[in-house]
Amino acid sequence: NVKVNEFFLMAGEWMNNETVQQNYIPANYTYALPYLLDRGLNLVMPLICEKNGQYSFSCNPDIMADLLKLRHEGKADFIFAGEINQNLPFMYGEAVFQKNEIDLLLDNPDAQFELFSVPKKPIDYDEYAIGLHAARLVEDGGTLQIGIGSIGDAITKSLILRQENNDEFKNLLHYLDNGDHSNIYHDKPFKDGIYGLSEMFVDGFLHLADHNILKREVDGAILHGGFFVDCPDFYKKLRDMTDEERKRFLMMPVSFTNDLYHDEERKRQGRSKGRFINTAMMATMRGSVVSDALEDGRVISGVGGQYNFAAQSFALDDARFIITLKATRLSKGEVISNIVWSYGHETIPWHMRDIIITEYGVADLRGKSDNHVMKAMLSITDARFQEGLLDKAKQSGKIEKNWEIPDHFKNNTPERIKRILSSTRENNLLPEFPFGSDFSETEINLMRALKILKNKSHSHVAMAKLFLKGLMTHNTKADFQENLKRMGLDKPTSMKEFFYQKILIGALAEK
Repeated sequence: NVKVNEFFLMAGEWMNNETVQQNYIPANYTYALPYLLDRGLNLVMPLICEKNGQYSFSCNPDIMADLLKLRHEGKADFIFAGEINQNLPFMYGEAVFQKNEIDLLLDNPDAQFELFSVPKKPIDYDEYAIGLHAARLVEDGGTLQIGIGSIGDAITKSLILRQENNDEFKNLLHYLDNGDHSNIYHDKPFKDGIYGLSEMFVDGFLHLADHNILKREVDGAILHGGFFVDCPDFYKKLRDMTDEERKRFLMMPVSFTNDLYHDEERKRQGRSKGRFINTAMMATMRGSVVSDALEDGRVISGVGGQYNFAAQSFALDDARFIITLKATRLSKGEVISNIVWSYGHETIPWHMRDIIITEYGVADLRGKSDNHVMKAMLSITDARFQEGLLDKAKQSGKIEKNWEIPDHFKNNTPERIKRILSSTRENNLLPEFPFGSDFSETEINLMRALKILKNKSHSHVAMAKLFLKGLMTHNTKADFQENLKRMGLDKPTSMKEFFYQKILIGALAEK
């Protein structure tokens, strides 16, 4: 008897679920509230926390804070059923509300379950290259938005490198540079610091504060965030702060973080030199961005606040909207370009193109002609796909027939990125897990091996080679016993398990 409508999905999890796909409602985060009211919202059931008689939405004032205001104005009527979970850190800002707002309250010591957590993922060389490029777009005295995940962590670590090991930061970018010496670059250490304005308050902001980078205050806060979900260490850090420390990270509704409406002049003053950094799945040669769905209509995640921050960056005088994406991906064992000629779905349209970053460099597209934009996109495209895209651009009349890709762009290869950054692993300058990991060493080894298996699982030849490698690898018990035991393959009881054991050993030997 329950029908669920979603406006944001866990990325890729529901792509092939027909019920979810049919009941999905596309909405910018700031439009979710009026859509809820239009559908007759009559019950809200948030997790909340309590401290000294005060109550807080903690991680979720995103829509709730505005809902309470609307109820006070007589524009909404609902039952507020709150559930206490003291594992939530008590957050301030508009997350705080009075007990008399609550209609029903569940406060049971047996209901203090662990908070949902997102484990830290390893950062690969491509992601660190993206992070380094992004870090020199952030201006001292400016405003920053970043997202969750390995690219967000790579940007955070790169900003810390810029601050604390500036010579090495510049040296790495010298070798990564794709030849575009734009005046949008900033590579000096931070003096005035930056202010965080982010729909999602992620762990990276705490690390930036620890390293004296996130320190510019706006209305007494160094960050305003709309919601958060992260790793257990993130929650613990917030819980362990004093009230005064936690008040520097204020939680607000997304109507505040994502838009300039209401008290616009004050918002404009605080959001100087904004750099709003988001991630995408694909980009086209014209600069449109694909982040939330496929061209066949299947939804991967949702637009969230991405469009809002794009619009906000154009509305502010000195802000930029930055999209990060890997230049390629593996699909069924085949390398595919994430920069394409055209695509049947877009999240950010081409007339709002701004800055796009891949591991190969930065394409500054705002206000540029199609000819300039396509040449800039080719400069950040993997070399294996440049000529094919160039041919299409010439056929469409967007690039001159006699124009050729400059030689220094033709070296856009994963091998070059790895060659430049491999030493940063050896000296722990840019480690695989810069902010710790919830995984054991055994689990980390298995993650790497299973990634290899996933990439090769679509090729019978590749799987046969892994099996042979596993068959010929010696000292299995000494080297891989814990890994095999974790997967239940240390003592195979059938030919099938024997085969799985050998291909896993082959992948472990290859990682």
